[in-house]
Amino acid sequence: MKNLIKFSLSAFLFAFSLSVFAQTPQFPIVKGFGGIYEIPDATERPDGTLEYKILVDLTSPSEDNKQISRFVDNVARMMNLHGLAGVTKDRLKVKVIIHGGGIFTLLTHENYKKRFEVDNPNLAVFEALKEAGADIMVCGQSLIARNLKTSDLWPGVRIAHSALTTITTYVPQGYILLRF
Repeated sequence: MKNLIKFSLSAFLFAFSLSVFAQTPQFPIVKGFGGIYEIPDATERPDGTLEYKILVDLTSPSEDNKQISRFVDNVARMMNLHGLAGVTKDRLKVKVIIHGGGIFTLLTHENYKKRFEVDNPNLAVFEALKEAGADIMVCGQSLIARNLKTSDLWPGVRIAHSALTTITTYVPQGYILLRF
């Protein structure tokens, strides 16, 4: 009898662990990108009743230019994690300022292909982020430093005077700064 109970308990725990770890990714706010998973035992999670104001300082270049940048996808993940916890899209204010090596993730397909020999895999993520309400900006100073023009970039991006002044403008307004 003891062995049957141990076996039953072991089988239940194994089946439960498979269900937790074999989940299908979810995309509650940014559709198709930044897949995340429910964590049933999580005791720390975002408060669905609060408004979140987040400024992402994205400077990291892609690790593999033929794949979606994990840093760009991480913006989608962050938004989806809040959504999974019950934060609605209207209470999630996200601004992304891109500069440094991250700027190349914004190139049009044509310009990206000239540089990396493939279409830009990040543009579909930026489209989904914009659709989800994220405000995507690029540092104008980085454009000049890299000899790029506005026309070289995805048309959905806004040009900021600089990343530095974007940060100093939004942090005092209550935006939390995340660096990717």
